[in-house]
Amino acid sequence: MKQTLQLKLGQHLTMTPQLQQAIRLLQLSGIELQQEIQQALDSNPMLESEEEGSNSSEPGNQNESKEPEQNESSESIDTDTSLQQSDIPADLPVDSNWDDVYESSASYTQSQDQERDYEVQGQTSQSLNEHLIWQLEMSTLSRTDEAIAIAIIDSIDDDGYLPVSIEEIHQGLSKEIEDLELDEVEAVLHRVQNFDPPGIAARDLRESMLLQIKQYDPETPWLAEATLLVKDYFDLLANREYPQLIRKIKLSEADLQRVVSLIQTLNPRPGSIISNSQPEYIVPDVFVKKINGAWKVDLNPEVMPKLRVNTLYSNMIQRANNSSDNTYLKNQLQEARWLMKSLRSRSETLLKVATCIVERQQAFLDHGEEKMTPMVMFDIAETVEMHESTISRVTTKKYMHTPKGIYELKYFFSSHVSTSGGGACSSTAIRAMLKKLVASENPTKPLSDSKLAKLLENKGINVARRTVAKYREAMYIPPSNERKRLI
Repeated sequence: MKQTLQLKLGQHLTMTPQLQQAIRLLQLSGIELQQEIQQALDSNPMLESEEEGSNSSEPGNQNESKEPEQNESSESIDTDTSLQQSDIPADLPVDSNWDDVYESSASYTQSQDQERDYEVQGQTSQSLNEHLIWQLEMSTLSRTDEAIAIAIIDSIDDDGYLPVSIEEIHQGLSKEIEDLELDEVEAVLHRVQNFDPPGIAARDLRESMLLQIKQYDPETPWLAEATLLVKDYFDLLANREYPQLIRKIKLSEADLQRVVSLIQTLNPRPGSIISNSQPEYIVPDVFVKKINGAWKVDLNPEVMPKLRVNTLYSNMIQRANNSSDNTYLKNQLQEARWLMKSLRSRSETLLKVATCIVERQQAFLDHGEEKMTPMVMFDIAETVEMHESTISRVTTKKYMHTPKGIYELKYFFSSHVSTSGGGACSSTAIRAMLKKLVASENPTKPLSDSKLAKLLENKGINVARRTVAKYREAMYIPPSNERKRLI
């Protein structure tokens, strides 16, 4: 085959490093963005935060304020440490400490401790397994019983239940412990079930409730009836067969309601009390306020710290110098400018999208979820003249603070359902209507999914029964037979 040269013209999209950086910053949350900026400040000498407040960054005032700047910095150091260089002796006594000569700043240390206590307050650093092991170490058990108890504790799930049988535990320990009897495993299990929290190491919900009832004061009203109900009629109670329960335990409807109310104080997931999960803080990216009858959108200034180029280092760059140090400074300066430009573009895009969302959802801000306007990302993308992928990135993990609460930007997007009048109703508004209907229903005769669909149809919203069931399950609302109450 003969080799030839050919020339072809074409267009293709190239993802430059600048574009990749802008896209990556656009989809970061507020907390992730702060971490990204802090890493840039630590690695790039050309970047500095405006909070650092050095007048040397202003080119016009660099030469004029050089001497006062040095004096101010030295004064601030002396004030913070409360220590003058001339006061430091050449040598300290051998048998003395630093605190014996100079007073420590107790107020500063105390304020730091208070801040640390405030941050960790309410946090639990101990897991359920560690909490049970700690109680086991405080118990007086033999080595054999302690090995059995550890095997039981290691098998307990996060909800506090024992998903494996004692036969399986016995079979697993019989290889390590000779002549181990099944009764020994059962006895140690009862010891573990007396640990905190009440109801731990139960094999099912019924056993967990019985363990929790045993912890109640014997003088508690209706305790005996509650124990009987859970022990002998648990299936009827779970299925809410209240007429049969009234006939079997011979109680009036009001008394049965009191017994059921006592049972409802029990925790169906006792292990959830002990959790080592850390709290997640949400910092809103956008604030929405109503000023003079109009909704105004502002960015959160705390999420977006202001950056600038360090003039001291930028003035060191020499145009004609190609040394390694000068090339390094040039590259760092270019990266700093790219980062600042990407951050500015991110803020402008976020503000533009949030403003467009608020303009379309003013009815929601004024009247609540039932007035939510149906909206998809294509509507916002068409208005702000951006691609839908950009709208998806800018609304991911971004939060808006409104007078009705804090919402993720994606919350305002929902599909629509046609109404009998030819309009459209958002799925968020339908869920709000369903929640309102369920809250106002008769607890003795709860509304079925078919009845809920009929009530929505009377309001002009045509939804199928299976659609109502899907919305109800998404809001964690149980079906009608599980919502039934005595009174």
